[in-house]
Amino acid sequence: MKYVFLVLFGLILSFTKVEAAFVEGLEDLPVMEGLTQEPNDAISFGNEESRLVEAVLTSKTLNFNKVKNFYKNTLPQMGWAYQGMRENTIIFEREGEVVEISKEGANPLKVRITVKSKI
Repeated sequence: MKYVFLVLFGLILSFTKVEAAFVEGLEDLPVMEGLTQEPNDAISFGNEESRLVEAVLTSKTLNFNKVKNFYKNTLPQMGWAYQGMRENTIIFEREGEVVEISKEGANPLKVRITVKSKI
């Protein structure tokens, strides 16, 4: 019976399309549900040694504490180590790179995500 359930569950999952949204240019940095990436406010450049990617996300319904808690819980699962908070910015590091998630506005919420190589 357990195997029948597992097979049925697998079939249901295969027919259910679940799309996780990620920050454009950052294939492993998710966009929290309720945030929307602003397409005209993104920058991305770099080479084999370093990179800089910035994106602006906005929300009319979320506050920064919810965003902060989401990323503090999610990013460590993706290998990012939480480094602390400086003013309105939470900081993570992984493999020679830094992620900074900064609150830039409150109503509506405006968040800037920056990924840059450590120098």
